[in-house]
Amino acid sequence: MVIDLERIRHINCGLGRFSLHLGRELLTASAGLVEPVFFLPPGAERHFPGMPFSRLLVSPWKKEQVQRMVRPFVQPVLPKPSMALWHTTNQMSRYLPLDGRVPVVLTIHDFNFLHQCPHGGPTWEKTRKLADMQRKVDRAAAVVTISRFVARDVETLLDLRGKPLHVVPNGLALPPAASAQRPAMIPPGPFLLTVGNALPHKNFHVLLGLVAELPGRRLVIAGKKATPYGAFLEREVARLGLSERVVLTGEVSDGDRQWLYENCEGFAFPSLTEGFGFPVLEAMQCGKPVVMSRRTSLPEVAGDQGYFFDSFAAASMAAVYRDGVAAFAADPDAPARARAHAARFSWAETARGYLGVYAGVLRSRQQAA
Repeated sequence: MVIDLERIRHINCGLGRFSLHLGRELLTASAGLVEPVFFLPPGAERHFPGMPFSRLLVSPWKKEQVQRMVRPFVQPVLPKPSMALWHTTNQMSRYLPLDGRVPVVLTIHDFNFLHQCPHGGPTWEKTRKLADMQRKVDRAAAVVTISRFVARDVETLLDLRGKPLHVVPNGLALPPAASAQRPAMIPPGPFLLTVGNALPHKNFHVLLGLVAELPGRRLVIAGKKATPYGAFLEREVARLGLSERVVLTGEVSDGDRQWLYENCEGFAFPSLTEGFGFPVLEAMQCGKPVVMSRRTSLPEVAGDQGYFFDSFAAASMAAVYRDGVAAFAADPDAPARARAHAARFSWAETARGYLGVYAGVLRSRQQAA
């Protein structure tokens, strides 16, 4: 079976990390059961050192936009398929098997292009993206989502045509070693943290009003800032006179990011839309209080271990932050509960979930034969 790990080329983005961790755990969990073949860009085998596996190289002619044109002509003369199954690991993938007889498992991570805000793109673009997702669902034998929230979106926005829909939550990797020293860009004193690339749906600008209500604290926004929204954030920081109290770090190393998680007073995540929400669990993994928006998948992922914004008004957010941090500090068991909650999400369990989906698809095919 072929597992599409093409997005591993972007190793520092969410889909790149998903490809990395799912691939590694599948090699471990599938030993003696199935033989995964990884669909990889050239050179990506370095991410799996000491782990023998078969691979299929990414190439332009394997893109679906090309194969869609030639498939009707070559399908009648193709030999018996050499692969038992193809896993398209994200809804934006440009790749599908040439042979239409090969069953496909499709993973859908989110519908962020619909949820992010009224400015999330023109209507025609949203319609195009939904149509592309529907084509992939039509091609799939089974669909998987990373949260129950996304599963509800699938049921509402797409036509499954009776195909099975599974929820397999993402896992959480063990944290990297934290940097030994305070990162040079972080001034002394307490700070609240948020993590993510500067994109509009992250909604980071509302945190500027929050920190203005919290004397003596800084806000650290850790993530790529070289974006139009990042430029907007920098202008807002200057306009509000918060240049001494807000740090936009830009991209940081794994070690510095881990230091920030381990040493922040609290973690704030006002995102408008998340298919899953890794930063919430990463902060909990460090035993930190997390305050966040009550949007999309975040309540599902945080469970009863989060504190939620019901308004993005500065005074209301500040009250939630103060009360949440105070309640967390007053409860000696709170850090352990947060860590235990984060520990429920493991890549080993995610891999077992996908192996179960693969087995179900293959079993259905055998019964139908």
